[in-house]
Amino acid sequence: MSGRSTVTPLTIAIVLLLLLLSLAVGWQVLVRSDRPDATPALRPSDWALLVLGSLFFLVVMIGLVWMCVWLVREMRLNQRQRAFLDAVTHEMKTPLASFRLYLDTLNRHDPDPDQRAEFLARMREDLDRLDATVGQVLAAARAEEVKRVTADTRVDLVDLIRDCIRDVLERHQLPEGAVSLEARRESPVRGEASELSLVFANLLENAVKYSEDPVEVRVEVSDARDGRVQVAIADQGIGIPRGELRKIFQRFYRAGRDVQRQVAGLGLGLFVVRSLVRRHGGSVVASSEGAGRGSRFVVTLRTAT
Repeated sequence: MSGRSTVTPLTIAIVLLLLLLSLAVGWQVLVRSDRPDATPALRPSDWALLVLGSLFFLVVMIGLVWMCVWLVREMRLNQRQRAFLDAVTHEMKTPLASFRLYLDTLNRHDPDPDQRAEFLARMREDLDRLDATVGQVLAAARAEEVKRVTADTRVDLVDLIRDCIRDVLERHQLPEGAVSLEARRESPVRGEASELSLVFANLLENAVKYSEDPVEVRVEVSDARDGRVQVAIADQGIGIPRGELRKIFQRFYRAGRDVQRQVAGLGLGLFVVRSLVRRHGGSVVASSEGAGRGSRFVVTLRTAT
C-alpha cells in the first residue's frame, strides 16, 4: 500500500472520531436540558442512561482508536512486504540473468582457459548469492517457530565465531585484520551449532556490508554478570538512527531509503538473528550513536554447565 493511499483511511478514521465525540457531547447536553422546570434534577433512570451511554461511547472510542492503530500497523507491514518481494525478485533475477549470460557466452564461443576460469568463478559467485537468498528466506520461515531449542549439544562459541569470521573474510576478500576477535578463554554454550552460526554470520555480514573502506569490525567475547556469555560485534560503518533501533529487528524492515539504495538486502537478517537467539534463551540488543558513527550488537547466551 503506497504512502498516498494511507491518507484516505486515516482521514476517515479521524473524521469518525470527531463526529462520534460531537454526537456524544450533543446527546448528553440534550438529555440534561430536556427536563421540566419543576424537576431540574435527574432521575435515577436518567443517571443510568447517562452512565450506560458514556460507557458505550468509551467502548466505541477505544475500538476506533484500536482500529486506527491496527490499520496503520497493517499498512506499514504491507509496505515492508512489498519492499521485501521487490528485493527478493531483484536478488533472484540478477544472479540468474548473469548466470544465463555466462552460459550463453560459453555455449556460443570458445574462450581461452583464463577467461573460462573467470566466467566459472563469476558463475559460482552468482550461485552463492542465489543460494544465500534462498537460505535467508528459509531461515526466516523456520525462525518464526516459537519452539525453544532443547538440544544438549555443547558448542564452543569462540571456535564457531572464528569460523564465521573466516568465511566472511573469504567471501568479501578482506585482509585478516579487517575483523578482529578478542576472547580470553573458551565459552561453551548449549544449542544448535547451525543456528548459532547463522546468527553470527548474519551479524558479521551486516557489519561488513554497512561499513566503508577500510573495514574495521571488532568482535569481543566476554562473561556477563549473571553467568552468561556476551558477544559484542562493533563496526565503524554508517550507523543506525536512534529512532530505528527498535525497528531493525522487525520482519521485512530495512533502514532509510539511502541505505536501501546503497546495500542490497531482504530485511530478514536481523529478524532471523533475534528469533534464533530467543529460541536459545538469549537476547540481542543494538546500539548506535547515530548515522555515520557505527553500530554495536550484543548477543547474550546461556553458558553450558
